[in-house]
Amino acid sequence: MEEDQKFIEDVVKAIVEYPDDVKTDRTIDERGVLIKLYVNAADMGKIIGKEGNTAKAIRTLLRVFGAKNNARLNLKIVEPEGSERPERRSEDAPAEEKAEEKNDDDDQDSAKQDDIMVDIPNDVLA
Repeated sequence: MEEDQKFIEDVVKAIVEYPDDVKTDRTIDERGVLIKLYVNAADMGKIIGKEGNTAKAIRTLLRVFGAKNNARLNLKIVEPEGSERPERRSEDAPAEEKAEEKNDDDDQDSAKQDDIMVDIPNDVLA
């Protein structure tokens, strides 16, 4: 296992509930090194983070690691088999609909906690 691959696994294992399920694949092409990250479906929310901030931070750490070693490193978070990502809400909804959604959300707080992947930006998993 390469140093960059081990680095990502160590960082991710420190975050997730199921560290034994963390796996990586490493490939090299004309654009640099691509590390594909596989985690347990239950840990996707922790890896992505609110608005994708955790995933962005992990990618930043990986790029810094790569810069230190004169390599271009990229990370792809692979969506686990059987995970269900709900439809994303429209950002362009009129204010009345947004207010209505907020009221519905307040009523369904416990249901929303079960559905942690609602606010995942589409580009984070790419």
